[in-house]
Formats: sequence, structure tokens, C-alpha cells
Amino acid sequence: MERINYEGWQDCLRLTNGSMELVVTTAIGPRIIHCGFVGKPNMFGVMDETKGLTGGDEWHLYGGHRLWHSPEIKPRTYSPDNSPIEAQEDGEWLHLVQPVEPETGIGKEMQIRLDPAENRVDLVHTLTNHGCWDVELAAWALTVMAKNGELICPQPQGDMDALLPNRWLVLWPYTNMADPRLTWGEQYIRMHQRTDMTRKCKFGLSNEDGWLAYLVGGDMFVKRFDYEPEAEYPDGGCSVELFTNQSFMEVETLSPIAKIEPGGSITHIERWYLFDNVAVDETEKSIEKEVFARVSTTE
Repeated sequence: MERINYEGWQDCLRLTNGSMELVVTTAIGPRIIHCGFVGKPNMFGVMDETKGLTGGDEWHLYGGHRLWHSPEIKPRTYSPDNSPIEAQEDGEWLHLVQPVEPETGIGKEMQIRLDPAENRVDLVHTLTNHGCWDVELAAWALTVMAKNGELICPQPQGDMDALLPNRWLVLWPYTNMADPRLTWGEQYIRMHQRTDMTRKCKFGLSNEDGWLAYLVGGDMFVKRFDYEPEAEYPDGGCSVELFTNQSFMEVETLSPIAKIEPGGSITHIERWYLFDNVAVDETEKSIEKEVFARVSTTE
């Protein structure tokens, strides 16, 4: 790990195992602002208009990976993360702690471990209630991805002769189901990021398979997470939510909803993987061969 300046932010932390690298901001956050192979482009999206920006009372997208709490409500969810954070090494882990949000009484933390031998990141998100009463919410891990990529989301399969439904698909008011960026396949839903389409598009799903993949420039970023089938998830049962516009795509996972007593916490774990030389065509057979075959080697 080394301290660097990155995209205008001072005192960032760069972690690398020689193959992949992460860059974490400490002037704002907690944020992981860069993820990719060493010497190759950032797989995360960074907003040009806010590069290097710090301070102020207005919430900014910035880009990269962040931690929110769900369900989405203004102004609670949009508490700014514009101030310096505490960053501490704890063995192989980097522990990031944000000052308690004065508007909500919620404290946000991330613990990050970059595997020394493989292209894997273990990431623990923690929300702590520092307030005086119970709060009900879910941990929400959101990653802004680079432009011109494609998202692959598996759909639950199950017994094809079953009488009851086995998945929950949630659409936002601005989502057009005929949007050409979306492909509603038999086993997978695909979403493309296109810089020529300004309309917003978002869907959520009860993703029981516990993974999402984003492909850009021949490289693939995979998120893995645990799904709890008996738990209540936000927004009508969404364990994942996917959003895109002309500037970026956001790949989001959520924990179950929990009631947190004063002093209590909830955690949400993601595991990230990077793969190179991945190419898919319009068929789901290619997804099985190029994407799922690689995802199945992870845990």
C-alpha cells in the first residue's frame, strides 16, 4: 500500500498485489475510486465535474464504490461524504471509518482486503446506529462502473412446472421495458451502458444466485454476495438493483432490511473478482461459456 494523489484527490491509498489495484480516497468517503488491472483503465466510473472536489454541504456522486442505507429517501440517504475519513491498517485489512452522519446518526465503515495471490477483494460494509432510537434500514453497496460496458444479471430458474412465482422484478417509474439497452433473456438480464441515451433506466431483482458481472473492454468485474431467501429485502424484494444513464452504470447489492437498536450494527459483505480476455456475443450460450464458467470458479 502506498499514498498517492489520484484524479485531484490528495492522500489516496493505492493497494496492489501486482496484478490488480485499488485506489481508496481518504479526503472524502469512504470511497473506492479505482479498481482494475495494473496498467489498464479504471473499471469504475469517475465523474469529471467533481474530480478532486472536497468539502461543502451538497452530496456529490463522485463515482467509484460507496456505501448508502436503503430505502432511498431524501435527504436521509443523500447525507454528504465530503469530509476526510479515518484509514487504519489492521493486518491484511484496510479499515475506513466515516464520521457519524449528523443528519442521521448513522456511522459508515468499510473493511477492505486485497488478496495477495489472486484477483479477489473482500469487502465488509458496516452501518452503526449512533442515535437514540431504533432505525430500520438495509446496507446498500453501490458501484459506479465505466462507460460502454454491459451488465449480466442471472435470473432464478427453479422448477419450470411450479405453480407459484419464484422471482421478484421491480421497475422504477422512468424505466421503459422496451429500452434497447435491456435484453430480457431466458436465464439472464443484460443491460448496456450507452452514452447516446439520456433516459434513466433502473430495475431490481431478487437475485438468488448471488452474483453480478460487468464487462468492459474485454475485462470483467464480478460482485459476489450472499442471498438470504427467508429475509425481507428493500424495494419490494430487491437484493440487487441496476441503474444506467448516458454517463455511467451503477451495480448495486443490498442487505436484508433490519431494525437496528442504538449502538447496534448491520454488515453486508461483497467479494469482488477481476477476469481478463472475456468476450460475449448476443447469445446466452456465450454467457454460459465466457461469464458463468468463470463466475463458477469463485465463491
